[in-house]
Amino acid sequence: MSTDRRKENIGEVIRLIRKLMQVGEHYSRELHKNYDISAPQLACLLALYEKGPMSPSRIARSIMVSSSTVTGILDRLEAKELVRRVRNPRDRRSITVSLTETGKRLAEIAPPPVQQRIVNGLKRLPDEEFQEILQGLSRLLGLLKMSENANL
Repeated sequence: MSTDRRKENIGEVIRLIRKLMQVGEHYSRELHKNYDISAPQLACLLALYEKGPMSPSRIARSIMVSSSTVTGILDRLEAKELVRRVRNPRDRRSITVSLTETGKRLAEIAPPPVQQRIVNGLKRLPDEEFQEILQGLSRLLGLLKMSENANL
């Protein structure tokens, strides 16, 4: 591949990555504007809606965030009266989170997370195309990690 062609292709990769980021940012702005909620907050609501009451640690695993992150998400959802935390009277360290009626209604009408659209699209791809995407993204992440280490 010629140097000029490679530069064009690199530019296209960067453009597509920016476009992916813009889609996520647009989705987040629309969520906030229309529902006064963030994407992670919606993910939490939907997890509770689909799976029922859960502990904060189970929510964190379900939406793939850290326990400390889920604590902040729950604080904001509780302030909006979308969830409630209930301590187990026999073990005060044990907390169960459930949706309020308002939280249930929001979960029922809110749009699906942008990640769900990606999941649905990936499921429709032939195995070969799916593997190409997986390998390409893994390589790209590896390049980013290499550049992180070089800057340390």
